[in-house]
Amino acid sequence: MSKSLKRVERALAEAGVKTEILEMAEGTRTADDAARAAGCHVDQIVKSIIFMGETDGRVVLFLTAGGNRVDAAKASAVAGEPLGKADAGVIREQTGFAIGGVAPVGHVSEIRAFMDPRLMEFDVVWAAAGTPRHVFAIDPREIPRITSAQVADFII
Repeated sequence: MSKSLKRVERALAEAGVKTEILEMAEGTRTADDAARAAGCHVDQIVKSIIFMGETDGRVVLFLTAGGNRVDAAKASAVAGEPLGKADAGVIREQTGFAIGGVAPVGHVSEIRAFMDPRLMEFDVVWAAAGTPRHVFAIDPREIPRITSAQVADFII
């Protein structure tokens, strides 16, 4: 089991979330891939979109429904600072995950997070579990509790 997957499993257990992490043979690199693998609507996929804070140099995580896109201007307003692109190296350094497997929990450093209200319209959503092939199901109302994510409008 990968270190990333173990961190997610541990973070979920410590938060009291009872779920099973599933390995998807088809892979879950994109929201469409993940929805096909999980057998759910694309908006039930929690996409992890990472931006770099241009003021403090820290990454900011935006958890959005799979079919939605993040509006950079709205995201900057929500974050309270200008945001720019975060490259793969910075994402791995600050979250501990590679692109395609960034989980909402289990980061190697504290990450500010914001959540798309569209996710709250479902009973269950699916999120990456630290690798491009692993996901877990969760009640979306649990996400703000376990991530300290603020529900906010940052969608195009």
